[in-house]
Amino acid sequence: MRRFRFTLIAVCLVLLYLGYNDSSLTLRNPEPYAIDLATLIEEGAPREWLHVTGGRVNLDAAISTSGQVEIKALLIPLVQHPDDTRFHVLVETRDPALLELLHTYHFRFDNVFAQERFRQEQAHMFHAPREVTGMLAGGLKGSSNRDKLMELAQQVGLDVPDDVIMLSEGKEPPRYRGFFFLAMGLAGLVKAGLMFRTPSAPPTDPMHS
Repeated sequence: MRRFRFTLIAVCLVLLYLGYNDSSLTLRNPEPYAIDLATLIEEGAPREWLHVTGGRVNLDAAISTSGQVEIKALLIPLVQHPDDTRFHVLVETRDPALLELLHTYHFRFDNVFAQERFRQEQAHMFHAPREVTGMLAGGLKGSSNRDKLMELAQQVGLDVPDDVIMLSEGKEPPRYRGFFFLAMGLAGLVKAGLMFRTPSAPPTDPMHS
């Protein structure tokens, strides 16, 4: 019974830790923080949930995160000008329109002439202005994903600066998860406290039964 109590306390402490992180993230980010790309690059991210304006995608340097013919997500540099060769922001996106565009460009033509013609016809899309709303890659899971994506980008020869800002488009702070974890953790600690206050029943002596 004592081991169960300490296990319960350990689980509750983990829930409180996770709940604090999630709830504080939610309270810091009631809505996306609007910031232009130039300010984001110069000053860094003031919050975790951002709405970035003033940027353009560079689809010529986009890479698939799946490494397969079926493109499920893309890493796309976000730049200020179409001719920028250096970038400081990478966007992970699952936008169906962008996925379809790059899948068509890379896999649906049987010769380079047709592919190049498509590229010229869609030239405006490959460096189109784009506003991005998403979350910074952060936390234990976010940092792990960021490391994997950085490694993937470097493997395909993308020149990624060490201080690159990575945004996951469409991702939002957890609204209720943190508060739920806090409530569960506190309830578990209360239960554990009551278990410690309740004395264990003494063993019954068969000779006096």
